[in-house]
Amino acid sequence: MIHMQGITKIYEDNGAMALNNINVDIEAGEFVFIVGASGSGKSSFIRLLFREVLPSEGVLIVNGMDVPNLKKNEVPAFRRTLGVIFQDYRLLPDKTVYENVAFAMQVIEAPRRLIQRSVNSVLDVVGLQDKYKAFPSQLSGGEQQRVAIARAIVNRPSLVIADEPTGNLDPETSWDIMDIFHRINQSGTTIVMATHDKHIVDTMRRRVIAIEDGNIVRDEQRGGYGYEA
Repeated sequence: MIHMQGITKIYEDNGAMALNNINVDIEAGEFVFIVGASGSGKSSFIRLLFREVLPSEGVLIVNGMDVPNLKKNEVPAFRRTLGVIFQDYRLLPDKTVYENVAFAMQVIEAPRRLIQRSVNSVLDVVGLQDKYKAFPSQLSGGEQQRVAIARAIVNRPSLVIADEPTGNLDPETSWDIMDIFHRINQSGTTIVMATHDKHIVDTMRRRVIAIEDGNIVRDEQRGGYGYEA
């Protein structure tokens, strides 16, 4: 599913080393938390997975694809195998809930009937069937994140990458969102999530990869957060 060997990331604009000789394998169906302080390198780790940045050195295989060596015209097909969710939702403000989710299928020219069936299905998964006509400005933060999750999974990706998905949410809403991620994972989807939420990590006890100063300092099955909140 994910294979990193000797991955180093140095940002050319300032010479900062974000990741140093990272070696990680993540198998299909795993749920993995990426933890570490701000500036530790975990955001670079996440961004490499969906090719927002490229490694300076090393081998990176995601879903069987050699990510650094993809041709430009191969990148869209690669990203369609992924679902990516951000802290700030990144919804289209002028589109309804239904349209935001459907857009992810329209860009790959899916048939209208399949779009309708799939969007209704994922809105049911995230509990927003009754909000399909609402615009993002009419939703709470938790509801907006549910829309973002629905959009990320509507094309049935094998891998979901989440960057601080509960960072802007209150604790109760965060647990509602994590319940959705749990159910997605139970269906067989691999989830890699960067988070600062100590309580969630300590309670869920999934695999934890801790990064400090660009280095992996801990990789534990059923791990805890390991830092002060």
